[in-house]
Parts: sequence; C-alpha cells; structure tokens
Amino acid sequence: MTAKEKAAELLAIAGITFNGPARTDIQVHDDSAFDRMFAKGSLGVGESYMDGQWDVADMSGFFTKIFDAELHTKVEKIGILFHFLRSTLINLQSPSRAHIVGERHYDIGNDLYQKMLDSRMVYSCGYWSAPLAPARNLEEAQEAKLDLICKKLGLKPGQKILDVGCGWGSFAKFAAEKYGVEVVGITISKEQAALARERCKGLPIEIRVEDYRTTTGTFDYIVSVGMFEHVGLKNYRTFFKKMKSLLKDDGLFLLHTIGSSVDLRTSDPWIEKYIFPGGLLPSVGQIGKAIDRQFIVEDWHNFGADYDTTLMAWYDNFERAWPTLQGKYDERFRRMWRYYLMSMAGMFRSRGTHLWQIVLSKRGVHGGYRSVR
Repeated sequence: MTAKEKAAELLAIAGITFNGPARTDIQVHDDSAFDRMFAKGSLGVGESYMDGQWDVADMSGFFTKIFDAELHTKVEKIGILFHFLRSTLINLQSPSRAHIVGERHYDIGNDLYQKMLDSRMVYSCGYWSAPLAPARNLEEAQEAKLDLICKKLGLKPGQKILDVGCGWGSFAKFAAEKYGVEVVGITISKEQAALARERCKGLPIEIRVEDYRTTTGTFDYIVSVGMFEHVGLKNYRTFFKKMKSLLKDDGLFLLHTIGSSVDLRTSDPWIEKYIFPGGLLPSVGQIGKAIDRQFIVEDWHNFGADYDTTLMAWYDNFERAWPTLQGKYDERFRRMWRYYLMSMAGMFRSRGTHLWQIVLSKRGVHGGYRSVR
C-alpha cells in the first residue's frame, strides 16, 4: 500500500477525502507530502502544509474531524522514540533553557501580537461563556476573563499580587486600575517586559525579567495565566513548592492553564519545533500529584470550549492584518501561523484539550471557598 493509499484509508475514517467538494476535504498539490507525513508524523504533516503541498478551505473543521477520529494517534511517527527519550532524560525547561521559548515565540515581534490580540494584548483564553453576560467579541471576552480572575481571588485595594508569566502586562494593568492592587509581574521575554513596562507606566506595577525559580518576596495572592504549559513535567513539583513559599498563609493561588485529558510526557513534535519549544500540557493527575501535601484545591473551572472561539478570533485578526505584516514575515511563516491557530482550534473543539482555572489555598479557606463563575 502506498503512502497516498494509506492516507486515504485513514482520512476516510474521519469523513475526509482527497480533492473532494467539502470545505474540510484536503486539496493535495504534491503527492510527496504523503511520504513526509508517514516518515515524520505530525512534523511531516505540518511542514508539508507550510511548504504549500496541501490546503484545506476549513482548516479548523478539518482538524476537528482529525481529533474526533483520533487519527493523530494512528499515524506512524518514525523518530518519536528519540523525541520521547530527549524529553525524559533531559530537563527541557531547566533554568538554563527557560529563555528559549521567550526568544523563539514571544520575542518574534510585538507588532504581530498587537495586531492579532485584543487591545490589552491578552495571550490566553477569553471567557466567552459567562452565564449572566456572554461576551460578544474578543475585547469583552478578555475583559471578562481578567475580571473573573480578580473576583475569584477577591482582590482588595493595597494587596500585593504576583503575576507569574505576566506577558505584556494585561492582567497587572487591569488589576491595578480596577482593583487598586500592587503587582509584581515576571516574564522570561525581554520584548514582553519592555512593552509591559511601557503599558503599565504610572501604576504600582513592577515588571521583572526572571525565571520563577529565582523570584523572591511574599504576596497576598498569586496568579499565573497561560504560563504553566511551559513549566515541564520534571518541574511541576518544584513550581508548586516555589509558589507555596511565595504565598502568604491565608492567600490564594489561581492557576490558569491549558490541560490534557491524558497524561503526556512529550509535546507534539511540530509544536515543539515551530511554536512552543519545551512546552507540555499537564493532566488532572499530573497536577494532582504535584500539589499533593502542598495545596488544597478550592475550585476547578473548565471552560476549554471558549478557547476555540478565542483562537478563531485571533485567526481572523491575523488574516485581516496580514497585508501590514507581510513585509516582515514571509509566506511560509503565514502558513505556519495559520496551521498553529487552526490546529489548536480544532483540538479544543474536539474537547480532548481543556482550559482550567484552578484556585488553590495553602491551608483551606475557613468556612469554605465560594466560587465565582
């Protein structure tokens, strides 16, 4: 059986055909793409798309079908043993390597993120599904998410907050302006820090470029939004131990993270190479093991379906802004970024990947914690 025949057989399971009329059908321009897919697994699939060997009109719908049918688990991955051993034997998120994702992803250009994200530059899942007031657009979804975090913690004026993985300062600025708190934000990206300091000027906010393992101080509350995916399995226990040491005894720690339905030890090879080097999604069990005897879970909120909507909004902004970006980024980058956003949207739509907000306390909230939704 040829690689093309094998691919056709697999895609038929998901209701996808070659050069078919449906918007989720794959349009193949170069049959050598099939050999790349089976030789390199997900890396070959992504790279062959980046090189223009195939297209699909509805890429997010295409990936939803792929993930629903679990085809990503059926493709042979030659070289996956090396990838597994590398992540098992080497701490890919050690202090000496922590800067890599900052340089490779977050430092590629603030202009790209300014055009793709909302006006606050929030690079994490928006909260579209608030029961009383569902968001109508990206701006409202991100403001609702930031306010949700503040209300879950019960922020009050004068309190000191640590924002771990502060990005461009969106949460810090919102919390300082709306709730009157003081914020220390840390990031490993120099580009993020520079813009965050500019955007937060005049507010009681300190932005530091540092790895969380070197952070010092004592804080009323700790927030980490969209950063835990970069911590790595070998460091989960260390991460939570460090957060516990920085948090006051009666404080709360809110962790906002993408999560996986299954235990993972390696990341997707394409995502690892092109998007998030060293990234890894945690499972419920892995988080539970890491916080055992360190924290008490007060609340666990899953609104992962909202990430699909968020990614589609980012994609629309990116495509709309492309004429102003293409002088700096080439067509291969455009296809890479499109593949990243659309494959992620399909992944969340299929509901095998989640977005969790977890509220943790050191000793338990006396009288019980009252959740906000």
